[in-house]
Amino acid sequence: MHFTSEQRLDDGVLEREFSLGDVPGILWTPASAPGPAPLILLGHPGGLRAMYPRLAGRARHAAANGFAAATIESPGSGDRPRSADAEQARAELRRAVTAGEPVEGEIVDRLVLPLVEKAVPEWQTTLDALLALPELGGPVGYSGGVIAVGVRLALVEPRIVAAGLFAGSYVPRAMFDEARQVTIPLHVLLQWDDEGNDRQLALDLFDAFGSREKTLQANMGGHTGVPQFAGEDAARFFARHLA
Repeated sequence: MHFTSEQRLDDGVLEREFSLGDVPGILWTPASAPGPAPLILLGHPGGLRAMYPRLAGRARHAAANGFAAATIESPGSGDRPRSADAEQARAELRRAVTAGEPVEGEIVDRLVLPLVEKAVPEWQTTLDALLALPELGGPVGYSGGVIAVGVRLALVEPRIVAAGLFAGSYVPRAMFDEARQVTIPLHVLLQWDDEGNDRQLALDLFDAFGSREKTLQANMGGHTGVPQFAGEDAARFFARHLA
């Protein structure tokens, strides 16, 4: 891990950009902490620069509760190399959604499965590097999307003890078997009128999760209409499991 920039935000949070191989990322740490801070990994759909305002807001909210937060650029997003097949599948998915047609499972598989296969090991390598820093410790949570990435991480990464998942993207049906094996506490956020998501698929996925503690918070509104109190509820979820 190589830190490439550093700045102190107006609330005292330290923001550092880093690179890990060819993967760029950002780490936010609280202004002061009595010891190594718990860590929340911030998932997102890609495009680190475009997503920065929302990611920084989530990170500063986490820091106010004493947690560090980190994110990395998704495969095929930002300045990272594109996959021609993924770009084609994304275009086909958008075309179907715009036309109000069902999204074929084959399209979802071509778009999401390769992303999961590449992104999850990158998150794990990043977590190795982050937890080697003296200012960071456990436990670790995962917050955000792409929800399929969160499902796989929740299953295979034992250092993640709780996950707040954003049900705003498609999940391959093949991954429902993985969801049934997830047992960590979950807080799932669903926007009821999300124009780019399959509501029934999101509900079926929540039902499939094997966790004994799982909460579904569904709010009216589109993809970007998440109410402020939903973020506050998610913060309380992580406070219960990471503090």
